[in-house]
Amino acid sequence: TECVSGCVCPEGLFDDGKGGCVQEKDCPCIHNNQWYSSGQKITVDCNTCTCQKGVWSCTGNVCYGTCMIYGSGHYITFDGKFYDFDGNCEYVAIQDFCGDKNSSGSFSIITENVPCGTTGVTCSKAIKMFLGKTELKLENKEYKEIQRDVGDDVVYWNRTVGLYLVIEASNGVMLIWDKKTTVFIKLSPEYKGKVCGLCGNFDDKSNNDFTTRSGLQEPNALKFGNSWKQSPMCPDVTQEIKPCDMKPHRKSWADKECSIIQSEVFKICHSKVDPAPFYEACVHDACSCDSGGDCECFCSAVAAYAQECAKAEACVFWRTPDIC
Repeated sequence: TECVSGCVCPEGLFDDGKGGCVQEKDCPCIHNNQWYSSGQKITVDCNTCTCQKGVWSCTGNVCYGTCMIYGSGHYITFDGKFYDFDGNCEYVAIQDFCGDKNSSGSFSIITENVPCGTTGVTCSKAIKMFLGKTELKLENKEYKEIQRDVGDDVVYWNRTVGLYLVIEASNGVMLIWDKKTTVFIKLSPEYKGKVCGLCGNFDDKSNNDFTTRSGLQEPNALKFGNSWKQSPMCPDVTQEIKPCDMKPHRKSWADKECSIIQSEVFKICHSKVDPAPFYEACVHDACSCDSGGDCECFCSAVAAYAQECAKAEACVFWRTPDIC
């Protein structure tokens, strides 16, 4: 209706978001608040996406899923659900025999959680991996193999990569352990929707990850976690532990140390992976590990965020002679 002062693009050209005008074929694309020009490629999981005329065009590979258990009871399921569960028992992290009585299942991974610190939070101390008739026990920075009488032969191989021990099996299961309290479980896509345990069901939907052992959907993380304990003798977890409330004198130290996650050091990652849940988990762990190993808990928590950043192609060099 009236003239407005400012800049517009000439007929047939488009605003490129950076103060210039381009033809439609050169329109940029946006991903996590960052602009990419036409023809640029990014990696999302195991797929490559190319910017074409302002729209992403991605390859259709089916990707491995990853579940992460770290620090004092933090879980990120295959479908990306974040939750905390502090149980003092052995729990099924993931297995592929779920409910269907006829399915024999080819693997299960059990995490043994024990108290770390005096506040009652728990960390994963040992991991048992059952592959067919082989049982592997990972504990005290090393692993033992035990042969059982029942089950199929599943071939596996192990290697050390940096700080991590990697065990890879021929059935598409991979376990990566930092020899302390962090474990990553990777599954090949054929397990989608066919697994169960604390890592969820790997069906690309995070809202149904809290499926109990009896197959019910449970809104509450504690009831869900309790259903996956291995021994009925273990006590149920009845309340969520808030270690910073119990140890308020550690809170300021925890806030100060963990602020690295929200600092400039990780700036390139903030738009790719939300730092908030990792920061909260870090403060929780830094408050709770109060009987030695407190720095180790803090370092594991920051490393968990750095690992997610690396997956999103934001490589961060955060370890220094002073930090971890």
